[in-house]
Amino acid sequence: MFTMTLSFWDILSNMTLQGIQDKIRDKEYGFSEHAVKRMIKRTITRQEVEEAVLGGEIIEEYPEDKYSPSCLVYGKTGKGRDLHVQVSLPPVVVVITTHDPDPKEWIDFKIRR
Repeated sequence: MFTMTLSFWDILSNMTLQGIQDKIRDKEYGFSEHAVKRMIKRTITRQEVEEAVLGGEIIEEYPEDKYSPSCLVYGKTGKGRDLHVQVSLPPVVVVITTHDPDPKEWIDFKIRR
């Protein structure tokens, strides 16, 4: 018999990710002005952001972020591009910024060096 025990924080994290993904899937989210500027500069498309978040995982949480709680999501685009997307938590989901993770700063793009 196999049993798996999840902590409260594991469950909360999964619910949060699911909530973010639901908003992204339903096109009920927005972009900060900062995110739009960075996306243009880094040639990151809306579709790539969506793909990364929909298939991604939360790698950092920022409960005390400047305007509202947020988290950093790591994911891959449909073409295999690694992306980090910082996004506010539901009920109002906003993409705060996004970038290509620097391998010099990240282990497997998920853990800070």
